Amino acid sequence: MKYINGLKNNMELSIVILNYNNKNLVKELLKNLTELNISYQYEIIVVDNASYDGIKDIIKEKFPNIKFIQSDKNGGFASGNNLGIKEAQGKYIMIMNPDLAILSDAIDKLYQYMENNLEVALAGPRLINADKSVQPSCTTLPDWKLPMYRRTSLANTKAGKKWLDKYLMKDLDHYKNNYVPALFGACLIFRRDALDKVGLLDERYFMYLEDLDWSRRFWQNGYKVAYVGEAEIIHLHRRQSAAQGLLKTLFSKTARNHIISFVKYLLKFKGQKLPKIS
Repeated sequence: MKYINGLKNNMELSIVILNYNNKNLVKELLKNLTELNISYQYEIIVVDNASYDGIKDIIKEKFPNIKFIQSDKNGGFASGNNLGIKEAQGKYIMIMNPDLAILSDAIDKLYQYMENNLEVALAGPRLINADKSVQPSCTTLPDWKLPMYRRTSLANTKAGKKWLDKYLMKDLDHYKNNYVPALFGACLIFRRDALDKVGLLDERYFMYLEDLDWSRRFWQNGYKVAYVGEAEIIHLHRRQSAAQGLLKTLFSKTARNHIISFVKYLLKFKGQKLPKIS
């Protein structure tokens, strides 16, 4: 099944940025990207997930060469990114959260990694915090304990810490390149031709777990997923604290979305064997 249009004009890279009430972050990221002097043919596509926050006018005035897509509904992370992916013309496609800062040659390193490792169809960089500390961005494929140890104060127990260390691959050398079971979706690069087998992001998830689902499907379809530790990108995201009780978790919209998505993930892959990661 063909999910996206055919490749045209030797476009090497398409960058898709999804906006939802983050016009100032998008503006800074676009400025950042246009100052990188990327040497090969590329395009940038911004999708507004029905926030109507003024990003359209900013792009029209400041970045007239950038493609803009206005969604008429906020269908979530997967739905919004899929709109951009379907319009992308590049050999490789990158999806980026607006809260990134690229102060190095990370995009070129990701591009060259994909060029040199044909068995890899999905990859992500080493994400770091503003203080240069490594931000977890690759994981194992989790079991049913994920919401408990990721969203409640159980994360602070001995069992919780041990489980999270394994899930977040704390023992991995995050400055080297490695095959990994799954990647977080803040910044990903993938081969557009792999989507004919893997498919787009699954829109049944409004928020969370769509990246885990996608990583698993890349492995299931015979592709490898890689963490490119040599490519460094700053991610300004501040994750909501997990050190809260069950009651507070249930009243948190973010946590509820995470739990709902995880239930959907478990039901989708129920009875399926885990893919072999190697």
